[in-house]
Amino acid sequence: MDKTDSSDTNLYSVLAAGFPADRDGCAIETPEGRTYSWADIERGSARIANLLAGLGLPAGARIAVQVEKSPEALLLYLGTLRAGCVFLPLNTAYQAAEIDYFVENAEPSVVVCAPGSRDWIEPVVARHRVPHLFTLGQHGDGTLSEAVARQSGEFETVPRAADDLACIVYTSGTTGRSKGAMLTHGNVVSNARTLHLYWRWRRGDVLLHALPIFHVHGLFVACHGALLNGSRMLWLSKFDPDVVLRLLPRATVFMGVPTMYVRLLDHPGFGREAVRGMRLFVSGSAPLLPDTFRQFEERTGQRILERYGMSETVMITSNPYDGNRVAGTVGLPLPGVEVRVVDEAGKPCGFDEIGAIQVRGPNVFSGYWRMPEKTKEEFSEDGFFRTGDMGKWDANGYLSIVGRSKDLIITGGYNVYPKEIESYLDEMDGVFESAVIGVPHHDFGEAVTAVVVPLPGATLDEAALIAQLRSRIAAFKVPKRVFVVDELPRNTMGKVQKNLLRDKYAG
Repeated sequence: MDKTDSSDTNLYSVLAAGFPADRDGCAIETPEGRTYSWADIERGSARIANLLAGLGLPAGARIAVQVEKSPEALLLYLGTLRAGCVFLPLNTAYQAAEIDYFVENAEPSVVVCAPGSRDWIEPVVARHRVPHLFTLGQHGDGTLSEAVARQSGEFETVPRAADDLACIVYTSGTTGRSKGAMLTHGNVVSNARTLHLYWRWRRGDVLLHALPIFHVHGLFVACHGALLNGSRMLWLSKFDPDVVLRLLPRATVFMGVPTMYVRLLDHPGFGREAVRGMRLFVSGSAPLLPDTFRQFEERTGQRILERYGMSETVMITSNPYDGNRVAGTVGLPLPGVEVRVVDEAGKPCGFDEIGAIQVRGPNVFSGYWRMPEKTKEEFSEDGFFRTGDMGKWDANGYLSIVGRSKDLIITGGYNVYPKEIESYLDEMDGVFESAVIGVPHHDFGEAVTAVVVPLPGATLDEAALIAQLRSRIAAFKVPKRVFVVDELPRNTMGKVQKNLLRDKYAG
């Protein structure tokens, strides 16, 4: 998006332009019966913005947030945008060591955590001299709500240019060191507008929102779509097949990760009657198995729309809304987004030739936070971002993802990078070395699996190793199995042959 397109490309201003004229209409509804009008969104986000504006924060201040999903958490995001600050969402499963790194690296001016996390987050905040710490509970309780209650419900949104920073989304790398992807207002606005048109958002749409809001899929793709369209959201704090099944007849749009679709298909009550009013099911964050795609169509008569995106790019490709949705592919490049598949020499690959996926467009992030050299490495000379994914085109121009050059594991829609888990395992008593792999799993897509070699004379216990990891890292990163072996397979260069480990433990 060109900076001259508008004097104000603040993402909130763009989204708010889509709010319905009737501000008293329902914008968010929870299964417990809590409702929020469009006026509530405007006033609530204004109060957050007034609070932040009154703290005397520096320009570009980061607001780090690790809270459970709630309508108030969404208002915090919108209020941060309105105040001209930078939003930094953090996975609710992250533990102390992980949060310590993010706070040290991003240097936020404000940290907002769940009330139950304050005891262990407070020392982290103090150690890194963060000026302000607030709490926000799942039901709107906490010190943030108390402080916000005293603020005015009127606020003039701070104008932002397209290249001003809106969010930092942390994404890990194969080195184990997390990188903060810097997304500008222009990046996210361009993608929201493109998806609004491409997925045919229409008057009367209702989004059943069952995703977390600490990552791109739930926060940007789902929330932005509904807000920009002025659509009601049926707001679930977490995915529950029974609740989803009960609410589906009232919705028209649902976005999920493959695990959610697998669990819906496992539900005996799921079928054509449950989805009679639905017009769009979207899947992303992990590969959707062709078998799941086919089962879903057989059961419901509808085809899931699979798309492809990353933290660094938001959405890149999508199967068409009108047109053939092809199982096993992530569809066509979105309008305005350039996608290419190249060989090792950088030359375009032909149909069915596997190569590296690269992307260029207004949706592509501005770089990694405080990592100029890493940013430079990830871009080609002509400005294409190297995604690290491997793929191929079919004869009709549909893209398929065939592998990940960065050794990424995607389990239940969450990204896990083996090097990070290996670093924790290798520090444990009795462990000589380790290798972490992903193996096929019916429910999660991939299961994190560890293979460890003990020090001479040491005895390792699988349950004890898993217990230690569970106390240190997010639950989704903890291996489901740990196998103890005498040695790891290596090639002539000494590199661990993880392909052999995947084959061996695939069952």
